[in-house]
Amino acid sequence: MINNALEINETQLCEIFSRHWWVLLLRGIAAITFGVLSYLQPGLTLTTLVIFFGAYCLVDGILGLWTAYETHNKHKAWWSLVLGSVLSIGIAAMTFLWPGVTAFSLVMVIAFWSIFTGISQIVTAVNLRKEIDNEWLLGLAGAASVVFGFLLTIQPQGGALALVWMIATYAVIVGILMVMLAFKCKSLPDEKLSA
Repeated sequence: MINNALEINETQLCEIFSRHWWVLLLRGIAAITFGVLSYLQPGLTLTTLVIFFGAYCLVDGILGLWTAYETHNKHKAWWSLVLGSVLSIGIAAMTFLWPGVTAFSLVMVIAFWSIFTGISQIVTAVNLRKEIDNEWLLGLAGAASVVFGFLLTIQPQGGALALVWMIATYAVIVGILMVMLAFKCKSLPDEKLSA
């Protein structure tokens, strides 16, 4: 039953990624910007970090919802895009409403979000493996997200500065991989999509 629910027309998904490559690019740029801002301000208070992270999640969630809207009648798994996007927007709302959240709670929220996002990216990469070359970029971004999430759950007591550096490094790596994937999707040959 789960396989039927996740069944997807890979050619249609590939076409969507090709036409809307710029959404992946914007998501990558948002992640890189978040990471660079965190590097440039290593003495950030935890509250400032929460606000930066919330802004990133909001942008990521909005762009993800837009992608889900564009794909809702093209494949059956559009709801997974909605679920991930709503989660990102919910995390953003939580960070804006309660910026004084404790370091432990923030770490757990970020860890959960990172693991869920990573699993979604890995599933998408597996679905695209027969349609595009270098789909491993999305899978690698997903794996980085999952590893990052698990590292945060193992060491939640890390100091605020260590947390800032870990999050910044994660954001830059995932952002770069998303930008690379965006340009790869942009350059998909037309014959591959029409096959």
